[in-house]
Amino acid sequence: MDKKTLAKYIDHTLLKADATDEAIKVLCQEALEHNFASVCVNPSNVKLAAELLKGSDVKVCTVIGFPLGANTKEVKAFETEDSIRSGAQEVDMVINIGKLKAKDYDYVREDIKAVVDVAKGKALTKVIIETCLLTDEEKVMACKLSKEVGADYVKTSTGFSTGGATPKDVKLMRDTVGEEMGVKASGGVRSYEDAINVIHAGASRIGASASIAISEGGKSDSNY
Repeated sequence: MDKKTLAKYIDHTLLKADATDEAIKVLCQEALEHNFASVCVNPSNVKLAAELLKGSDVKVCTVIGFPLGANTKEVKAFETEDSIRSGAQEVDMVINIGKLKAKDYDYVREDIKAVVDVAKGKALTKVIIETCLLTDEEKVMACKLSKEVGADYVKTSTGFSTGGATPKDVKLMRDTVGEEMGVKASGGVRSYEDAINVIHAGASRIGASASIAISEGGKSDSNY
């Protein structure tokens, strides 16, 4: 796959707690130079990223209920609304993982729906299910619930838990949601080979901080 095509799969990501304004400026400049699909930043950095990327093809993505997903649906809905108001065009929300594991599917459905309803028509929604903490049965259920309430993507991981994306999980998610939804692989995609493997498994977007190394055929030690 050529660099230009691969770049459009990538959400160029910086979600570290110590990310400064200067680091966000560098992230956005790199995204413009390489024509990545988006930058993915924490909500407090959305406004700055939106200003820096105004008029470009690079979208501004942010994270909701990140990284644990344990906020209430009301908080997630407000965070989504506030982020969109600040300039977010895509929102990656973390489900309530404990409620999913407890089989409280009504709670999880409403949790996802709260974000989807706020974002509908304004921003893409990606649902982070944190695959490393789930059984295959739980992964399938999380994907089905996400599809049921109209989310645009399902996403493997936050990159802040015990593991990241694997081709096996990406394939399971793609098989579950079909072709109508996107699948985002994130966490642990550090090389061109990693990226191609998850794309072949069904990923339509990749979240990575090693974006430049990936798009240029190299490898990075980055965790996300």
